[in-house]
Amino acid sequence: MKNSKLARTLGLTLTSALLLAACGNGGEDSAGDSSSEDSGDEEQVLNLLESAEIPSMDSSNSTDAVSNIVLNNVNEGLYRQGPDNDLQLAMAAEEPTVSEDGLTYTFKIREDAVWSNGEPVTANDFVYAWKRLVTPETAAEYAYMMDGIVKNASQVITGEMDPSELGVSAEDDQTFVVELDKQVPYFKDLLSLSMFFPLNEEYVTEKGSEYATNSDSMLYNGPFELTDWDGTGLSWSMVKSENYWDADVVKLDRIDVNAVKETSTALNLYNAGDADRMTLSGEYVQTKQGAPDLLTQPTSSVFYFKFNQERNGEETPLANENIRKGIAMAFDKQSFADTVLQNGSFPANGLVPKELATGPESNEDFRAENGDLLTFDAEQAAEYFNKGLEELGQDSLTLEILGDDTENSKRSLEFMQSQLETNLPGLSINLKNVPFKVRLDSNSKQDYDIQLAGWGADYADPINFLELFETENGNNKSGYSNPEYDALIESAQNDASDLDGRWQDMLEAEQMLLDDAAIAPIYQRAYAVLEKDYVKDLVHHLTGADYSYKWTYIEGK
Repeated sequence: MKNSKLARTLGLTLTSALLLAACGNGGEDSAGDSSSEDSGDEEQVLNLLESAEIPSMDSSNSTDAVSNIVLNNVNEGLYRQGPDNDLQLAMAAEEPTVSEDGLTYTFKIREDAVWSNGEPVTANDFVYAWKRLVTPETAAEYAYMMDGIVKNASQVITGEMDPSELGVSAEDDQTFVVELDKQVPYFKDLLSLSMFFPLNEEYVTEKGSEYATNSDSMLYNGPFELTDWDGTGLSWSMVKSENYWDADVVKLDRIDVNAVKETSTALNLYNAGDADRMTLSGEYVQTKQGAPDLLTQPTSSVFYFKFNQERNGEETPLANENIRKGIAMAFDKQSFADTVLQNGSFPANGLVPKELATGPESNEDFRAENGDLLTFDAEQAAEYFNKGLEELGQDSLTLEILGDDTENSKRSLEFMQSQLETNLPGLSINLKNVPFKVRLDSNSKQDYDIQLAGWGADYADPINFLELFETENGNNKSGYSNPEYDALIESAQNDASDLDGRWQDMLEAEQMLLDDAAIAPIYQRAYAVLEKDYVKDLVHHLTGADYSYKWTYIEGK
């Protein structure tokens, strides 16, 4: 999650390719309804490792992958992604009634849906949550997910209208009505994302600023309930919710999670039997080649350097296009993937990932159709950089790269530091590795030079990535602004009448973004994963939250 997030307009019917769910044991079993499986009488406990702490459990403000994985498993919206990445009814009791003009959706909330305190989940819980998301005081980065989609959302976000005028209403406790600004064919796909989850107004209001600051200051309506999270710690648990409407399907009794930032420590825990699954990186992948428990897990996440062109109200050296182009072309992506990542990740030469979506007429993958837009070329990079220095009236430049404090991030930044300083004489790079939560805060405040950032798809549409760098987008936070780019994004977001024309707008927009070197793509991530063979049906999603544990179980441990 988008960052999340994840994260949107599909004004056309795009084919999502390779939307695969990772099989729990990497073998012939397919993830699915395991209700008929005999999981035994022993307590079902799954031990997991994360690479970072939870930054936020407020579904209105959460934008990162770790938080959204937890939110996806302890709460749910009108829909939930199923084992095959299909949409399954969740808080919605049935498919909605849609008006003839495609602008009004009427949902029935299931009568057996309750919060963890026993109170029923009602239509008003959705009305409140959706209004809270777009209320300016919430300052939610994901408010733009409703912008131009839900009626009056744009005006509420800018303060031109009161949140009470948002196009959502509760006809009664079980009837939730949504009015849209325009037809949005993929609208239902959004409704499994955490920012569209319901919130109990009375509870959230009572908690005030304490809401979602620890596991005891939240309510849950999903398969599990979060426990033992103090708001800052590196460990937490999720226990099966007996109040969940579909509790009979849930086999796990408890999930214990520890945030471990060093791969060596994580591997020791896995080998000792204290972790059932872990992600490998770097040289550790090579030590496990051929192991039956080594899996490759594809993702839609693309990582890139984000260049901050404005800091504290003043232009930075990175406002110079030639400086940005020089840096963007000065590092060997293939060598980085081969020597640092070593996990199946591969170079990215565009923002939109491979195998996300195909064109309505060409039926060609977006990445293949747009080709490689910003590739490694040390000689060309030096020419751009030197030209940029001349334009700045400088003979040298010192910049800082901001990244996470994980072992993998540290090694990544060290590789980039060496490449950039070697291939761009006159450039000095300082490194700043900070906890994940601190990096997100620095991004929000636009307090960085260059940031190693990434984005994973919330849904299968190129606009999910491209709109991130629209001038007014809350996730931009880089100072990049191009009116022509904005116009292309606006056209792609608002015109569903010409599907191929919309596709061409998005192709052109990505070309423009990379020609401006607003970002420097680095790689599309894959995970090298170790998973015990007794872990079954742990579901992986390419869009939205990374994992669902609703169907997971332990067999033969």
